[in-house]
Amino acid sequence: QVQLVESGGGLVQPGGSLRLSCTAPGYIFSLYAAAWYRQAPGKQRELVADLGRGGSTTYADSVKGRFTASRDNLKNTVYLQMDSLKPEDTATYYCNLRPYYDGDVLWGQGIQVTVSS
Repeated sequence: QVQLVESGGGLVQPGGSLRLSCTAPGYIFSLYAAAWYRQAPGKQRELVADLGRGGSTTYADSVKGRFTASRDNLKNTVYLQMDSLKPEDTATYYCNLRPYYDGDVLWGQGIQVTVSS
């Protein structure tokens, strides 16, 4: 089931930037831990960024220093700013919200990011 709506993907040249957005009207984001995952063809799903409840964020080594995840609870939106993109970043990206308390785990539909010349 798709509960979150993602946008901002597309085709970008190496070294370029994209910002992914993930929204879920009707859900209170402050009650969820947020994360971004990605899955490239033929590879396992990878945790890209894990936004902690206290505002701390953990990044995969492969994107550290290039990607920045953030959230705006008032807008019910999670972002993934991707800079200095590389072809290896090509994947389908998924946002994820996990409730701190009772509730359903929420997933985005997946959005394609392609980095190519």
